[in-house]
Amino acid sequence: MQSLRELYKIGRGPSSSHTMGPERAARDFLSRCPDAESYRATLYGSLALTGKGHLTDRAIIDVFEAAGKKIEVVFDPSDKPLEHPNTMTLAGLKADGVTILSVTYLSVGGGTIRVVGEPTAEPKNVYIFRDFSEIMRYCAAQNVSLQQVVYDVEGEGIKTFLGEIWHSMKGTIYRGITAEGTLPGTLKVARKAKILFETTMPDEEPEEREKRQLCAFAFATGEENAGGGTVVTSPTCGASGVLPAVLFYLSKKHGFSDNKVIDALAVAGLIGVTVKQNASVSGAEAGCQAEIGTATSMAAAAVCTLFGAGVDQTEYAAEIALEHQLGLTCDPICGYVQIPCIERNAVAAMRALESAELAKILTGTRKISFDLVVKTMYETGRDINARYRETSEGGLAAYYKVS
Repeated sequence: MQSLRELYKIGRGPSSSHTMGPERAARDFLSRCPDAESYRATLYGSLALTGKGHLTDRAIIDVFEAAGKKIEVVFDPSDKPLEHPNTMTLAGLKADGVTILSVTYLSVGGGTIRVVGEPTAEPKNVYIFRDFSEIMRYCAAQNVSLQQVVYDVEGEGIKTFLGEIWHSMKGTIYRGITAEGTLPGTLKVARKAKILFETTMPDEEPEEREKRQLCAFAFATGEENAGGGTVVTSPTCGASGVLPAVLFYLSKKHGFSDNKVIDALAVAGLIGVTVKQNASVSGAEAGCQAEIGTATSMAAAAVCTLFGAGVDQTEYAAEIALEHQLGLTCDPICGYVQIPCIERNAVAAMRALESAELAKILTGTRKISFDLVVKTMYETGRDINARYRETSEGGLAAYYKVS
């Protein structure tokens, strides 16, 4: 399994696969072909169908314009067979239009890219474990916590890295809960985080107020992401509001130190890299269950860590969180990471807390392992019709019409 440094990435929204990945591909291609007269980017599959709403073209154009280069972005929504739903081809052209170099990239989720026809240049695995069951057995044999596994394997510097991730997450929330106005795009979605955070309802119970604040923090990150702001993939941009909201809410309520939150981020990261290793966190590949489902599991595991739960309870909380997101489709209206995405982050944050609470009581009674649910999620995702995998061709995206 890969390092947590490959899971948590600070970057620009609104999509790790549709914005961060193409941006990285653009930089890579420019380094390969710096002297072309002009350039062309052709987007296929989900990138073509939802690229406008995900600001894919803007991310690519910005890279080339910063280098003083011209590029044309072409959207090709044809249904030709693709190696991955997020496929793009970049070409460098002479003055007469003749192609100098053409490279096809796959944006496979979480900002990671692959080049077709080249050996997979994925970062090396740093964990010897194949799944979470092996991690649990290691913890039992060595009598160590889940967070200590991360610190032992990742080595010096990982706590500093996670501290930077936490600092960035908090910054996003602070910006989001003070921002006003309307998100970009034709949907004209109003920012709601500030309203949720500041509004006081008549006769509101303390518990209701706390839930509202938790949702406000998730909305804050979701809205910053939708506006193209800086977020942390956890595990993706589209699901980046769940884990920060839960950590921020609990740290404020219970006064958890930054060091305690870093422990929680470490354990949440183990959940995330397990899913990346054995399934997918890409909505275009496996639906929103892969994004929000994984984020909910990560957050549930983080909750358990904050309150000192054992390995079994933590694994069970992650399993509950993912099991009850199975089959969740990805149908962003007009291709924007706004509806239903932002609200979905808030609902998932509440679900993470509930999953941890159930696990605290019922850990000794369960039948299903986290690894089994991860396998099931991936198989379910492969069975979900492509219309419901980040193409905006089905579900809410098909039925809601913008006037």
